[in-house]
Amino acid sequence: MITNIKDLEQYEGKTVRLQGWVANKRTGKGLVFLVLRDGSGYCQCVVSEEQVSNETFETAKRATQESSLQLSGAVIKDERQVGGYEIQVQEINILQETVDYPISNKEHGVDFLIENRHLWLRSRKQWAIMRIRNSVKYAIYTFFHERGFIQIDSPIFTGNAAEGTTTLFETDYYGQPAYLAQTGQLYGEAAAMAHGKVYTFGPTFRAEKSKTRRHLSEFWMIEPEMAFYDLDMDMDLIEDFIRYIVTDTYKNCKQELEILERDTALFENIGKKFPRITYDEAVQILRGERDVNGKNSIETLRDDLNEIAQRIGDIKEEISTREATIQQAGVKAGVKNFNQAKVDNLKNELRDLEEKQRNIPQWIDSALNFTHGDDFGGSDETVITRLFNTPIMVYKWPAAIKAFYMKRDEQDSEYVKGVDCLAPEGFGEIVGGSQREEDIDLLLARIKEHQLPEEVFNWYIDLRRYGSVPHSGFGLGFERLIMWLTNVPHIRETIPFPRYYGRLFP
Repeated sequence: MITNIKDLEQYEGKTVRLQGWVANKRTGKGLVFLVLRDGSGYCQCVVSEEQVSNETFETAKRATQESSLQLSGAVIKDERQVGGYEIQVQEINILQETVDYPISNKEHGVDFLIENRHLWLRSRKQWAIMRIRNSVKYAIYTFFHERGFIQIDSPIFTGNAAEGTTTLFETDYYGQPAYLAQTGQLYGEAAAMAHGKVYTFGPTFRAEKSKTRRHLSEFWMIEPEMAFYDLDMDMDLIEDFIRYIVTDTYKNCKQELEILERDTALFENIGKKFPRITYDEAVQILRGERDVNGKNSIETLRDDLNEIAQRIGDIKEEISTREATIQQAGVKAGVKNFNQAKVDNLKNELRDLEEKQRNIPQWIDSALNFTHGDDFGGSDETVITRLFNTPIMVYKWPAAIKAFYMKRDEQDSEYVKGVDCLAPEGFGEIVGGSQREEDIDLLLARIKEHQLPEEVFNWYIDLRRYGSVPHSGFGLGFERLIMWLTNVPHIRETIPFPRYYGRLFP
């Protein structure tokens, strides 16, 4: 019987049979250390020349990175090892011996890795990210199911745009133009009038020619729609939803978060109430005109810049010291490999810090010169959220920069009842929502203002013609959520096979 690595704790002191792939290998005097992965986890397997046959020991020495194999051995508890257990190997059988696996344990450039995405998925950190993605998806289904929501599948082909026409993928649909859906929201609204509380969860598409860290052309969206909900109720649900997902991830993905070296501050603070501020207040915070808990956005950025400069100097000095150690005559292979791994990690950190060092002066300039009425860019959101340790709600937005279906504020028609939830740690927007306009005449006026073709929205207008009620909803980009939870540098790492401007393979 084959045992999964994740279940080894059930077999302490017993002999088990494992199968998987060699994720890493190192050798010592009379010893071979194989790190085996089987999809469920990782385990160090120790082959001792004194305890196995010559044939078994030679087989272990022959095993290369990503060779597939079966082995048997005793389960030994060792808290120093990943997963807390290791295997004292007795027998090994190589199923397929890999030659020249292209992704070694040395540092590779991102372009090379993304070209080899089908193989990059096997690496430890990518494994952890996909496991978290799977866990979060299950948590989303559970959250809505427990609260009486119905999942509705919205179409991928659509005849109309929900949020403007400039970022649509157009295709031929039996002789007439059709578009890949930007959102399932409009269809969710229709379903909410039948079921009260619904959500869609599926792929959506944006034809933006952008290669930023936060953009994909194909991504997944979670979009609840609720009848008889106003904006305050909508914000309450957003807060409950985000808190549930973050808490569940921390509970069920500790090993994966540890592999990713994720700072736990997010998870420790998620129980706090999410601050709610208006767009006008957010602009004041951004410009440095209003402090948050004694902290000023502009001063904080300048302090960050000084700390980054200090850290860059320290890293360069440490790299120089470790590289000198590597070059020393007679240095042992273990010491050399240890220091090289440290250097590779330091160089990655250095690149990130140098990018921030270039960006922060631009962020400061943008913040000081921000024009009231403009939408927040990514850097603006980063500046605002830098002052908070929990997600924040920014509501009451200028109508001119929001979608046609958002309800106007009764006290000031220049604003809409919209909300963006911005994630802390400088991340920015993860949720956009609003109370929807339920008045048919006002909705028709908004469609005309946005120069949208009324005829393609006839079915959507019917929702206001027959039993219209106040209703609200929101949209959350699934990959942005995973990017925030895992703190990976680029959204392309949060989806198995990313599609963005210029990328169609593999």
